[in-house]
Amino acid sequence: MSSCPCGLPAPYDECCGRLHRGEAAAETAEQLMRSRFSAFAVGDADYLLRSWHPSTRPAELAFEPHLRWKRLSIVATGAGGPADDEGTVEFRARFSRRGRAGEMREVSRFARHEGAWVYVNGEVRSSPAR
Repeated sequence: MSSCPCGLPAPYDECCGRLHRGEAAAETAEQLMRSRFSAFAVGDADYLLRSWHPSTRPAELAFEPHLRWKRLSIVATGAGGPADDEGTVEFRARFSRRGRAGEMREVSRFARHEGAWVYVNGEVRSSPAR
């Protein structure tokens, strides 16, 4: 079993894979953030769309073919716990594009929708280099 792209010390199948397959739901905004990063890393567009708030969700999602998400670092969280209805997660996501390393930094906003954590939107603090 391979390790989970989200950065936690667990195999993908036992970590974010459970959420992607619908066997478990994110209990916190941070857990949803980690699972969404993993979905980008493994190319799971269906999970990304399911975990996106309907008011901001795009109709479809296409992956950039030469972009590979490598590592996630959580910088800070605000609320977003099991008893909260809203939360924020600031993160750094490292990637490679055509063999060149890059980093994206974002503050993402999450909310509960129909009882489940969903991604609402994000403010990019630093843009990936092209």
